[in-house]
Amino acid sequence: MTLQRRQFLQFAAAAVAVAASSEFAWAQSYPARAVRIIVPVGPGGPSDIIARLIAQKLSQRFGQPFVVENLPGAANNIGIGNAARAAPDGYTVLLVGSNYTINPSLFAKIPYDPVKDFAPVTLAALSPSVLLVNPSIPASSVKELIAFLKANPGKFNYASAGIGTTAHLSGEMFKLSQGLDLVHVPFNGSGPAIQSALAGHTPITFAAITPAVALIKEGKLRALAVTSPKRSPVLPEIPTLAEAGLPDQEAEVPQGIFVPAGTPKQIIDLLYREVGIAMAQPDVKEKLAAIGFEAVVNTPEEFAVRIKIEIPKWQKVIKDARIKVNE
Repeated sequence: MTLQRRQFLQFAAAAVAVAASSEFAWAQSYPARAVRIIVPVGPGGPSDIIARLIAQKLSQRFGQPFVVENLPGAANNIGIGNAARAAPDGYTVLLVGSNYTINPSLFAKIPYDPVKDFAPVTLAALSPSVLLVNPSIPASSVKELIAFLKANPGKFNYASAGIGTTAHLSGEMFKLSQGLDLVHVPFNGSGPAIQSALAGHTPITFAAITPAVALIKEGKLRALAVTSPKRSPVLPEIPTLAEAGLPDQEAEVPQGIFVPAGTPKQIIDLLYREVGIAMAQPDVKEKLAAIGFEAVVNTPEEFAVRIKIEIPKWQKVIKDARIKVNE
């Protein structure tokens, strides 16, 4: 090796070391000002509630404000796209639900790449959907429901919270796996879908668990299964779809945290640790349970793996069910 080349390599190594040291020192002082948490839905929903719980805990821990900014519209695409264009400096955080991995297959064009434009921080919480039937449906189990629907093709429909929601895709997975002739009726949210099932207009529904619990307990709706890998602590007596004989149909509503790609790893790791501490707090767990969610924190690496599994999973359902949206 020539002297000139050796000197160049020594200089390059020194430059890298200085840069790494400077980045670490900068990350150590983070945050030095307010951090915004973009939530791509309006106030009041699960994403907004969870973001505000996390924001409160992080503000207390860091002594700097973490401010929730609601940017609803276009099935979450407006808020997610805004976050994708933000500087990768740790001062913009995105908290988003299942649309993050569903929208790339649902829309012809979206303002973000779910793999390239963001760095996963952690999964924060999960909630299952629940398969419900009106008591007029003569089925007390998933197998009985399948047999009944096969004996009555095209005569029944099911409700969901809207086209492209996790509940809708859960219903389509169910239909596709069993070859059912069952018509989808979309509503604007779980509440209206559940009310329609209660009235018997759409006597079957996949819906968010929380607004259905009281109706299930009162016997006004019959719960046949939850869509999570394990039973819900809210309805521990209700089996999972796998327990009911339909494996590989898990479909939970996630709430995950991301930062723009290129954000320093030290900041990502710091946010991961602090969100984990926040989600472990008893008061946070209690408030999550009240809206049907459970704290589920994983590492940035584990979260990245989950995302790469979820995208093709929903892509297949959307393609096979020929789901389209009006853009």
